[in-house]
Amino acid sequence: MSILGNLFENIMGIENDFPAGAVLIDVRNQGEYASGFIEGAISMPLDRISQSIQTKIPEKNTPIIVYCLSGARSAAAKKGLIKLGYTNVSNGGGVGSLAIKLQKTICRG
Repeated sequence: MSILGNLFENIMGIENDFPAGAVLIDVRNQGEYASGFIEGAISMPLDRISQSIQTKIPEKNTPIIVYCLSGARSAAAKKGLIKLGYTNVSNGGGVGSLAIKLQKTICRG
């Protein structure tokens, strides 16, 4: 990755080491999710995550990785989930780079 890419990831708080078995949450809107999401990810748009997270993931110590297009919305999602009491949340950054890091397929539909 380029120096600028590394700097951007550091500024956005994007992690590179992720817990095994983490739940992937795509915080982009439904149209963006349908255009390409990481295999196994749950769609939970940023503007609705606080209303739906507790029914989908009731255990607050569950490892969670949030991602979006660039890392900005996922940074906001991580901050919001921590405020709700979730203790093991990682900012995965953008969908493309995270899929590569996790060696997962990007699905469409």
